[in-house]
Amino acid sequence: MKATSYLKLSIVAAIATIALKMLAWWLTDSIGYLSDAMESFVNLAGATFALAMVALARTPADADHPYGHGKAEYFSAGFEGILIFGAAVAILVSSVDRIFYPVPLDHLGAGTLLSMVSTLINFVVARLLLAASVTHRSLALEADSRHLMTDVWTTVGVIAGVGLAMLTRNWWIDPLVAIAVALNILREGFHLVRSAVDGLMDKALGEDETAQLNGVFAAFKEQGCQFANLRTRSAGQQHFAHVDLRLPGTMSVAEAHRIADAVEDKSFADTTIVLTTHIEPLP
Repeated sequence: MKATSYLKLSIVAAIATIALKMLAWWLTDSIGYLSDAMESFVNLAGATFALAMVALARTPADADHPYGHGKAEYFSAGFEGILIFGAAVAILVSSVDRIFYPVPLDHLGAGTLLSMVSTLINFVVARLLLAASVTHRSLALEADSRHLMTDVWTTVGVIAGVGLAMLTRNWWIDPLVAIAVALNILREGFHLVRSAVDGLMDKALGEDETAQLNGVFAAFKEQGCQFANLRTRSAGQQHFAHVDLRLPGTMSVAEAHRIADAVEDKSFADTTIVLTTHIEPLP
């Protein structure tokens, strides 16, 4: 199943949860349920933008972008993080006003049931997206999965808060829960924006992938090769590395390039990292 297919599923889920949560808010007049519904609008916008960016990221390299378009996924994560910030601010403004002017809630049973159904939808889709993000090595899928899981825990918290308000008849608990939801949303938004910045700043590959590369190099060291100055970077789904390949100065150019090609081909086969070597004479 393609990465874009998972994001289309996320869009469908967002539309369904928006309908359920808006109906829950309309029935209950709960600011907590309203805050939950607003986050689902963010889910829809984020998933739609992520779909466009993932499609762009998988566009083949061209003359203007010889290394491909993989970094487009980072724009998706950053955009979704910014949307989350906006939703959190809107929730905080609405909640503070409701604390000073609490309103009794109605039809909580039906509203709670609708929210529980929407939570189940989000949980299933979030787990699917997370598994797909590992398979496709996609930051956009991971960001959307994290966002949906935030929505799941948000709804659980809202349901608990609304239930507590109903049992105690302390209606100020409802907006207080909404404020807690907003703060949690801000935390998740910060995480997404930071991930996007790390990617755009050419963050190095993780320890596991670096270890895989060093494993490939170890096999060629037995042939008299030496490696130095390994540099790595990630661009969404695409990962790149550059290393100095040191060979005897008496070796012919043809032989040196044969070994370099073998190192690059082996690295790509074993690690799916595009490796570029720079040949230098042994000191």
